[in-house]
Amino acid sequence: MFGANKEKEQDVVISTTDLTNAEVRIGRGAHLKGNIEAQGPVRIDGKLVGDLSSKGKVVLGETAGVEGTIIAQNAEISGQFKGMLEISEMLVIKATAQIDGDIFCKKMVMEAGATFMGNCRMGLENAGTGQYANAATKSSNGALKNQEAI
Repeated sequence: MFGANKEKEQDVVISTTDLTNAEVRIGRGAHLKGNIEAQGPVRIDGKLVGDLSSKGKVVLGETAGVEGTIIAQNAEISGQFKGMLEISEMLVIKATAQIDGDIFCKKMVMEAGATFMGNCRMGLENAGTGQYANAATKSSNGALKNQEAI
């Protein structure tokens, strides 16, 4: 009865390019596999496996779990993140954040208590353009794969 008609899992692409300053929210308890492209702010309190690109601010709440690449103007991380962050302006890493991956940004603030394992390059004028994410993908011949979902 339940689960008998399970459909194949499909990737989802959410795009807000036609909406000015639209806000994308993934609430607590929600799980999304796919990519998000947004013109405005994005807030995630649930789980996302995929890439996220925003010309606005990206906020990962304390209950967030994201695995992929985030390219944004500004970001505030309070939850779990695994992958690559490319931020053109300011990255704020809150005390509850757990980051495993690489960071490319212009400016960064990291609160005491946050955990970070990876590489960080700051002061980059061209961060947030996707340049570093694209270079990482090319250098590994497309071998960048999500190892395990959060």
